Amino acid sequence: MATPTNRTPRHGGSHFGTSGQAQAPQPASSQPVSRQRGPRAQAGASSQGATAPRAALAGTRVSSRTAAATRRAGSRNVHHGGRSRRRSRAPFIVLGLVAVAAVLAVVFVILPSLGSQGNQGEPQSAAEGTVVSVSIPEGSGASAVADLLYDAGLISNKSEFLSQARQMNAEQSIKSGSYAFTAGSDLPSIINQLTAGPNAEITLTIPEGYTLASIAAAVQEVLPITSDEFLAQAKASNYVADYSFLEGVENDSLEGFLFPKTYSFSSTEVTADEVIRMMLDQFETELASLDLSYPTSDGLSVAQMVNLASIVEKESTPSTRAQVASVFYNRLDNMGDPNYGFLQSDATTAYSVGHDPSADEVHDESDPYSTYAHQGLPPTPICSPGLESLQAVCSPDMDYIDGGYFYFFFWTNDAGETEYAFSRTYDEHLQAIANNS
Repeated sequence: MATPTNRTPRHGGSHFGTSGQAQAPQPASSQPVSRQRGPRAQAGASSQGATAPRAALAGTRVSSRTAAATRRAGSRNVHHGGRSRRRSRAPFIVLGLVAVAAVLAVVFVILPSLGSQGNQGEPQSAAEGTVVSVSIPEGSGASAVADLLYDAGLISNKSEFLSQARQMNAEQSIKSGSYAFTAGSDLPSIINQLTAGPNAEITLTIPEGYTLASIAAAVQEVLPITSDEFLAQAKASNYVADYSFLEGVENDSLEGFLFPKTYSFSSTEVTADEVIRMMLDQFETELASLDLSYPTSDGLSVAQMVNLASIVEKESTPSTRAQVASVFYNRLDNMGDPNYGFLQSDATTAYSVGHDPSADEVHDESDPYSTYAHQGLPPTPICSPGLESLQAVCSPDMDYIDGGYFYFFFWTNDAGETEYAFSRTYDEHLQAIANNS
């Protein structure tokens, strides 16, 4: 809806002003699930050196002298020979440690990798019960889908997924699109979901005050429907047989009737016709909630009521809609002084020229949307009005209608807020401009 922060107030004696154009919507996007891989287990090995066995002399009969000599010689041999044996054992100890490390590498590294069948790192599963969004690009094969599910933490083993898909004869039946999976689901459930088709909710938000062109651009951002396709389909003649409120629209235009709200789709496989019908259905629902007695008593058809509400949408704030509607009713119904049936709204010309209009543009007689040069309403609505603007046209402020208010002026105060001054006469209007410019 139009708010003070969305407006570009006009100063310097304008009868009325235009609001700034609404900003384009941001495709929601989903972020890829970010997971941290668990550290690979580190394997270490330790080795203790072997102790040499003691040499023993046994079974030999010798004399006491010979025995003493032998003992003396043996002690020397053990002393010198011991150092030699320790040096000779060192290479064998090193070789032993290398062999142990090789065995550990086989046990802790090679064997687990053979069992993982292509999984890289230790997967960290998404918390059971959480909803995880995954987008499957067009043309993705089963292997690519397995990668996406693995990275999202929905499966722990790609090979098991692919094996299950083969068993279910589902490899060629996986559909692309946006999915919402519940973490912890078993493989058959995940595969059944993939073959059933996308189930993630896609949202399209249309703000109050959007033009038909802006709506078409928003649709193109979210759905596989180009702006040109949408505009080509958005003709009143395509729908008037099903929606009686379109009777009497001009230029075969649906401008103003595509109701602004957030719409949800379970699949991207929708057509421009389906989207438009959804919006027209919503308009029909909102229309049923309105009391049309006042605009009807003033001679307005539903199409004209929507037309007037679209101008109110662009020229007011939430707190001034009913008063602004009253001023425009007074101008429409008055064929004499001071306005002679001219609405004199800059917003209608802004719609036509696509920018904040100059003084020459708002008085351009060649422009049918100039409500300074042409009496009454413009050919079509100038945007899709929200429910509050439609309600304001159905229930204008009667004090302002009976009080004869024909003018309003708005400006931005020092606090950045939009303020309005309503006047009965042109002199009062000029004074309000002078006081607040």
